[in-house]
Amino acid sequence: MAAKRNHSNRKALVLFCLFLGLSWEAEARQIRYSVPEELEKGSFVGNISKDLGLEPWELAEPGVRIVSRGRTQLFALNPRSGSLVTAGRIDREELCGQSARCLVNFNILVEDRVELFGIEIEITDVNDNAPKFQAENVEVKINENVAPGMRFPLLEAVDPDVGVNSLQSYQLSSNKYFSLAVQSHASGVKYPELVLKHALDREEEALHHLVLTASDGGDPLLSGTVLISVIVFDTNDNAPVFTLPEYRVSVLENLPVGTQLLTVTATDRDEGANGEVTYSFRKFVPDKLLKFQLNKNTGEIKLSENLDYEETDFYELEIQAEDGGAYLAMAKVLITVEDVNDNNPEVTITSLFSPLMEDSPPGTIIALLNVHDPDSGQNGQVTCSISGNLPFKLEKSIDGYYRLVTHRTLDREQVSSYNITVTATDGGNPPLLTETHFTVQVADINDNPPTFSHISYFTYILENNPRGASILSVTALDPDSKENAQVIYSLAEDTFQEAPLSSYVSINSDTGVLYALRTFDYEQFHDLQIQVIATDSGDPPLSSNVSVSIFVLDQNDNAPEILYPTLPTDTSTGMELAPRSSESGYLVTKVVAVDKDSGQNARLSYRLLKASEPGLFAVGLHTGEVRTARALLDRDALKQSLVVAVQDHGQPPLSATVTLTVAIADSIPDVLADLGSLEVPRDSEASGLMLYLVVAVAIVSCIFLAFVIVLLALRLRRWHTSHQLQASGGGLVGVPTSPFVGVEGVRAFLQTYSHEVSLTADSRKSHAIFPEPNYADMLISHESFEKKDPLSLLDDLKLPVEDNPLVPHRTP
Repeated sequence: MAAKRNHSNRKALVLFCLFLGLSWEAEARQIRYSVPEELEKGSFVGNISKDLGLEPWELAEPGVRIVSRGRTQLFALNPRSGSLVTAGRIDREELCGQSARCLVNFNILVEDRVELFGIEIEITDVNDNAPKFQAENVEVKINENVAPGMRFPLLEAVDPDVGVNSLQSYQLSSNKYFSLAVQSHASGVKYPELVLKHALDREEEALHHLVLTASDGGDPLLSGTVLISVIVFDTNDNAPVFTLPEYRVSVLENLPVGTQLLTVTATDRDEGANGEVTYSFRKFVPDKLLKFQLNKNTGEIKLSENLDYEETDFYELEIQAEDGGAYLAMAKVLITVEDVNDNNPEVTITSLFSPLMEDSPPGTIIALLNVHDPDSGQNGQVTCSISGNLPFKLEKSIDGYYRLVTHRTLDREQVSSYNITVTATDGGNPPLLTETHFTVQVADINDNPPTFSHISYFTYILENNPRGASILSVTALDPDSKENAQVIYSLAEDTFQEAPLSSYVSINSDTGVLYALRTFDYEQFHDLQIQVIATDSGDPPLSSNVSVSIFVLDQNDNAPEILYPTLPTDTSTGMELAPRSSESGYLVTKVVAVDKDSGQNARLSYRLLKASEPGLFAVGLHTGEVRTARALLDRDALKQSLVVAVQDHGQPPLSATVTLTVAIADSIPDVLADLGSLEVPRDSEASGLMLYLVVAVAIVSCIFLAFVIVLLALRLRRWHTSHQLQASGGGLVGVPTSPFVGVEGVRAFLQTYSHEVSLTADSRKSHAIFPEPNYADMLISHESFEKKDPLSLLDDLKLPVEDNPLVPHRTP
């Protein structure tokens, strides 16, 4: 038991060294035995355990076995006796034919030691076959005029044994007319000939019976007989003669059936039936008969069955030519079969070690292979290779064996399994090859952190999203396997707008799906930056992170806001002035609006929703400018009411409206005069407002008239001539008025507008600057009334009053 344990430890150590790729050398040992044929199954061949240096019980280990090239196992291991025994009855003639030596070669693999032992066993012949003739009766036809000494070939006997056990001699039964002569072929095969000793006389004896005996040299001696009947024919004094005594031909083994190999020719100088020659096989082995076909009339020999060099590489045929008078001639046909590369190499996987750890060092043994090609010569020379750029290489061992080893470090994450193709190619022309496929699995170690599918992520979410809405799914993959590839997602700790980032978004630790924890407002923030961490479940765990950008998309949730004109705080109605001399396209005013949204949601368009006199004014679709659509006429009403709608391009669109009041007059006095004649609106609110306006205008008019009268009196006192007085009177081109004509803050008619407008394709980038009204060109302010004397004030009133049109400044 201790020996078994020591052996098991040694075996484990050898396997451990084998997996670590330690270099090894298999000692090439050749063991030879000799055994006679026809032994019973289980017969002793040799003490193999002793010759291998093993204990008998070690033969029972699964790592010790016989490895052969696919042939039937003739021998077996007996673990009880530690001997090599026969696995069944062995017939030497069936195994090796008539070869001089019959050798059986195989290998014994000791897998624990990774050692191969070559075994060579010679099968010796026993005299178990007697010489045998192809027929029991043979007829020999002889003309009576044949001279003594004439030889007649006889059918030879066949003995499959070899050596002294093969055919050795022939004997002919005693008679007075014939004797026996034994000849030998170049190959050493003996054949008998019947020799005529005395002239024949058909009339005396037409039929002779002889017995031919063939004997071998075995112990005991075995023999076979054939009955020869000699038929004496009447005169036919010429025998057929072959053009050659021996015909030789070489053929390729892959010739198709029906191919003509050669033609034998024999001639006979006789005439008539005695000169007609027919051909036939004189001697043949039955299986050879099937491979060749002889035309009895022409002597053509054709192939009737496929040849196989690996089965037989040489055929010897005997052809006899017979004339009509029973004369015979014999010729030999020697057919040599040439090898063709028609056998693919054979590859056998003896051992395979899979899976391999991905950190296995170079030199680790993966598989043990055996290659063989039954062809001969260069056609049987086999080389092995592996295809592809694989981290393996083949190393040649002994007796056609190869070992497959690693030659660089493996990485399971790059390749988890290798489909290895071993190609065995022979040296034929063209070469034949065999591909053997097998798979080697690579076992994993935790050497890779999770990797996100993108360097960074960005996504968009509409504002006003519901809480818990799914935002984005991030994916991290770990090329490792099992628990080393299980990924857990989390968010990096951070704050945003003085609040924890985790109060804005959360992540599913298993799926990597990000969820919104609150409703986002584009007007509060446009984007959110977070870090997602992916951690595997290895030991120790490995992790990586990725940046995620969440962009909030605007929704149309804000209506346009009108900046100008602003609604008065005193409930009065703002007015704009349009001179009656205005032509078509005159800029009356400009509606300015903004939208807190962005993009299309903030892109504004303007339209005239309602007008007291349609067709008089038009509003710029994109500028909001209110211009005259035609020249003003005297019949046009003094006061025009316009309702302008401002609408964004969102879905659905939102809008706002503003009401504009436009006064039409060529001069301020006209305005004042016309204002007095304005009808009081029937609407109670509008009537009250108009009442206040009329009272205010009346008061201002009275003050103005009184002031004018005082100024005229002062001027008349100073000026002495009526012409100067008339000149000064004619200079009153316009009548000054107060900057405001409404009650408590009504906008002045003659207000000069100066706008700087910058427009871009995106309305969010447009801006408008509305400076305070410039009264340099207006009527004199209250302060100028106090500082100037009445006369100089009249001179100032000569200046014409004009509106400064809106001149948009476009940014290129």
